[in-house]
Amino acid sequence: MSERHFEVSPLTEVMLADCSVCPHRALLAEGKCVQGDICVTVHSGRQIDRFLRRNPQFAPDYLNDSFWERRAIAARHAPLEMLRNRPRDADEVVRRVLASRLPIDELDDYLHDTDREVRMTVAARIAPECLTALLGDEDYLVRLQVAKRMPHGQLRRMAHDPDREVRKEVARRMPPFALSLLAKDEDEEVRRLVVSRMLPDDAAKMLADADWVVRLEAVQRAPVEFITELVDDDEPDVRAAVRQRLDEFLQGDNQ
Repeated sequence: MSERHFEVSPLTEVMLADCSVCPHRALLAEGKCVQGDICVTVHSGRQIDRFLRRNPQFAPDYLNDSFWERRAIAARHAPLEMLRNRPRDADEVVRRVLASRLPIDELDDYLHDTDREVRMTVAARIAPECLTALLGDEDYLVRLQVAKRMPHGQLRRMAHDPDREVRKEVARRMPPFALSLLAKDEDEEVRRLVVSRMLPDDAAKMLADADWVVRLEAVQRAPVEFITELVDDDEPDVRAAVRQRLDEFLQGDNQ
C-alpha cells in the first residue's frame, strides 16, 4: 500500500510556474493566484490546494489530470455531482478522497478496494447494517473499524476474530450479558476487558482465570459468596481485594 499523501517537501514547495503560459494568468491581478504560493500548475500539493480552495470553480477541470495529486485535490473541491459515476481512478489517494465524499449508498464499488485505507474509509461511513460485507476483510485495521460501528446485536460474529485488537474492541462494545463468548479468549488483555464489564454471576466464572489481573477484577465484580475461594490466592493484590470485600460485607451485615 502506498503511503503517499497530499503534503510535499519544503523543496517542492518553492517550485515556480511560468505564468506567461498559464491559462489562469488573469487571476494574478486579482490576487487569486500567487507565483510560488498559490498555483495549480506546479507539482506542489500545498500550492495546488491553496489555488483550488480559493478558486474551486476550476476543480472539475483537473479531475482527469495526469498528476495523481492534482486529481486528488481536485476531487476534494469539485462539486459532488461531478464525482458520481466516475471510472475507478488508478491512484489509491484519489480513491480515498472519492470514498470520503460520495454518498454512503454509492460506496459499493469501494467495499473491496485494493487499498486498505479506502476500505477503512468505507467502513467508517457506510450504513452499520452493511458492515457485514467487511467482516472477512484481510486487514485487521479494516475489521477494527467494522468492530467500532457494528450493531451490538451482530458483534458476536466478531468475537473470534484472529486479531487481538479487534477482539478488544468487541469486548468494549458487546452487551454485558453476551460477554461470556469472550471469557475463554487466549489473550489476557481481552479477558481483562471482558471481566471489567461482565454481569456479577458471569464474573464469578472468571475467578479461576490464569491471569491475576483478571482474577482481581473478578473479585471486585463477582457476588461476595463466590470470592472466598481466593482468600489464599498466590497474588497478594488478589488476597487483599478479597479481604477488603469480605470485611465490607461483614461490616454491612453488622450495621
